[in-house]
Amino acid sequence: MIKQAMLYEKSDDESLRCLLCAHHCRITPGKFGICGVRQNKDGRLITLVYGAVKARGIDPIEKKPLYHFLPASASYSIATAGCNFKCGFCQNWQISQDAVNSGFISGAGELMPDEIVSQAQESGCQSISYTYSEPTVFFEYAYDTARLARSAGLYNVFVTNGFMSKGALDMIKPYLDAANVDLKSLREEFYRSNCQGRLQPVLDSIAYMVKLGIWIELTTLVIPGENDSPEELNAIAEFIAGIDKNIPWHISRFHPDYHFIDRPATPLPRLQEAKQIGASQGLRFVYLGNVSGASDTLCYNCKGLLVKREYFSTQVLNIRDAKCSFCGAAIAGFWN
Repeated sequence: MIKQAMLYEKSDDESLRCLLCAHHCRITPGKFGICGVRQNKDGRLITLVYGAVKARGIDPIEKKPLYHFLPASASYSIATAGCNFKCGFCQNWQISQDAVNSGFISGAGELMPDEIVSQAQESGCQSISYTYSEPTVFFEYAYDTARLARSAGLYNVFVTNGFMSKGALDMIKPYLDAANVDLKSLREEFYRSNCQGRLQPVLDSIAYMVKLGIWIELTTLVIPGENDSPEELNAIAEFIAGIDKNIPWHISRFHPDYHFIDRPATPLPRLQEAKQIGASQGLRFVYLGNVSGASDTLCYNCKGLLVKREYFSTQVLNIRDAKCSFCGAAIAGFWN
């Protein structure tokens, strides 16, 4: 479905400036932005993925991953094609790198916002997650769905690379409850060479989401030879701690995929080392992803077991009124 886009401005030369993400693409007549799904058509910026759902499913909220937001609940998850990054290691590339300007989107079907909300309610989900690809590039679709979801008593979640503009965050804030943001590296070179993006806008988005009161958790996919040095992992942990030591950090294991099929999976000792680095920087909640174990939530104060997780089976055992049942320490999060 073709729909006029939000967040853009016109120029005197018939080009349009998209203000949705930090690329701020200048789009000439007939052309597309970097995301491949927003086009300058007849002097208007249009989105070509409104209602064009490419993937949907009912997921545990822990799969986002969000461990401190409505644990043990289900989230209705949707995605369209397109992304404003071009990560060679993308583990959802079949969805994210399929764009309209390639001439064809495989497997897309129409699903309107009101239908998403109805299906989420019927399936017993507590939230809707905009995920699998980058929700920023299907912003209008996510925005309309999120507004309806809020009216229906559902929560809204972004799983994002964090490269959206401040204007986009201001617009979605009244309806966005939580986000998991990929913090892929703390080096500009990594973002430019591997993602065709930039680092600073991601750091700015993380800080701004915290300021807006959106619950956030961060994920770093640890790629051998790219971002797995102790120095870089320490820099990431130090950045997170500088914002809030209560932000959960998910350290995720890489497996060969897309253009990085010649790389080995992340060695488990390196993940364990990253977890120790996070603890040394004072981070209270550090989790390992794409591996079994190491995903329980322990009290940072008394080390009591608060939440037990086995794969995506979750039991909230010892949290009452957002506090540890053993010692009374406050446990940051959005608990049932």
